[in-house]
Amino acid sequence: MALLKFRARDTAPATPARPDLEDMLRDYSIEVMPRTAEKVADFREHLPAGTRVYIAHIEGTPFADMLATAKRLRAEGFEPMPHFPARSIPDRATLSDWVARYRGEAGVTQGLIIAGGLPTARGPFTSSMDLLETGLFDGFDRLHIAGHPEGNRDIDPKGGEAEVMAALRWKQAFANRSNARFAIATQFAFEAAPVLAWADRLQANGITMPVHLGIAGPAKLQTLIKFAIACGVGPSLSVLQKRARDVSKLLLPFEPTEIVTALAKARAAGRGGNIERIHFFPLGGIKANADWATDKGGASARPASAS
Repeated sequence: MALLKFRARDTAPATPARPDLEDMLRDYSIEVMPRTAEKVADFREHLPAGTRVYIAHIEGTPFADMLATAKRLRAEGFEPMPHFPARSIPDRATLSDWVARYRGEAGVTQGLIIAGGLPTARGPFTSSMDLLETGLFDGFDRLHIAGHPEGNRDIDPKGGEAEVMAALRWKQAFANRSNARFAIATQFAFEAAPVLAWADRLQANGITMPVHLGIAGPAKLQTLIKFAIACGVGPSLSVLQKRARDVSKLLLPFEPTEIVTALAKARAAGRGGNIERIHFFPLGGIKANADWATDKGGASARPASAS
């Protein structure tokens, strides 16, 4: 299996947009945290109008900060999709309050429903399935759940993906009964082949929810390695580790051009058709990520001054 190589950003003129990349980058989404959102003066300067923006609920983040970020994104013309981490929610009353305030104050109708990173739940909710079963998300337009193309040791501690697939089949059955549109938002990876193989296995398991594939945006190699280790990225981490052995390249920023191109070509050839959208983790910053996407054929932002 050939390993993916990242291309360093250089000062050469922007290459013409490619139709396959344009299609892959259409309606991409992106993720922020409240503390990183505070550093962005105006999202309209960087993101296309209407972009879906996930709001990561990192442990210790006050709900007030999450809500303020959702309200700001809505006011600037974007679609906020906050995380709902099951294990961090102490009780049903808290979840009900969050849902009501997001909907009432920020017009939130979309959510990413996840178990969360805590090893022990703070309350009665231990999984995304527990949250979905409360009925509190009835009336949401769109609900996304987590996907792990390279496995999840929290769910399958001995490796493999038997339990992960079982959980996805449960969620598929739930989605089939729901009025909300469901999709699988994934952890980021750095190699196309394992992602495509996983997409094939989803289809073989009867999982028809579309995939919104996580991709790490342009960033320094050191930054990518740090986040990849922290987030439990699997075998494709070796791609970065191999590059890190070349000290001359360690500080250079890298772009996800090759993995996105490989995925686009595969989809055009009839494989990976369930990969519907790209979801960016802007590890090198919102501006760098948005500029890269625009350069490769994605929609451009409308300057705030033109609004």
